[in-house]
Amino acid sequence: MFSLAGINQVDDLGVKFKSHIDGSMHLLTPEKSIEIQENLGADIIMAFDECVPPYDRQVNERAVERTYRWALRCKDSKKRSDQALFGIVQGGIFSDLRIKSAEYIQQFDFPGYAIGGLSVGETKQEMNTILELMDITLPQNLPRYLMGVGTPEDLLNGIRRGVDIFDCVLPTRLARHNTAMTRTGRLNLVNSTYARDVKPIDLYCQCYTCKNFSRAYIRHLIVAKEMLAATLLSIHNLYMLLKLAADIRQSILDGSIDNFSLSYT
Repeated sequence: MFSLAGINQVDDLGVKFKSHIDGSMHLLTPEKSIEIQENLGADIIMAFDECVPPYDRQVNERAVERTYRWALRCKDSKKRSDQALFGIVQGGIFSDLRIKSAEYIQQFDFPGYAIGGLSVGETKQEMNTILELMDITLPQNLPRYLMGVGTPEDLLNGIRRGVDIFDCVLPTRLARHNTAMTRTGRLNLVNSTYARDVKPIDLYCQCYTCKNFSRAYIRHLIVAKEMLAATLLSIHNLYMLLKLAADIRQSILDGSIDNFSLSYT
């Protein structure tokens, strides 16, 4: 609905879109969304929401109201008791709309709440401001899920502001574009700088890729257009983020989260 906004039609019923396969028209509704997620069997499923660009107040006002109505329809259509249905907060960069959306969604007593509509064009400061607001608005005893956010900096900043769960396509998308993630920056391994670099991607990383392959070899795979390059980079990128999350979790237990640094030194 968001990434293909130019070629779909959204109304209170749902979203209409044209198949890229045969051109046929389809309608995705809140009820259909729940049916699909129940068939997939996910442990956590999401209410159908409308994610819109962050700066248009009128558009965000409409999205908050529509997301609320769709959340009710999702809850009413849910049949499986072994899946956790999360509600989603919208509202763009507008604090009053965010509070309104959060209060709306909390009426349904969901077992967890997602913060949507961020990392879609707003600044990092604007995102952090909304997260700080959600930290004091959403229930303290239930998980908070920040949708579509996944850089090392964003993980640390989000966790410091009360976020528990993240998801993002970034690790595998970057891998498909020859890029390795590290805590302190990214390496584009197609660059000739790495042609004879025998070091692993990250000297501190213990992932399968870093323990077995050099930067030069991965660059060779990239130049040879071998899909193994994207696989090895995906393994590294995912491991790096999971290890970072584990380290941040330990810093919370140690009481040192405020001093946690992405630097290894």
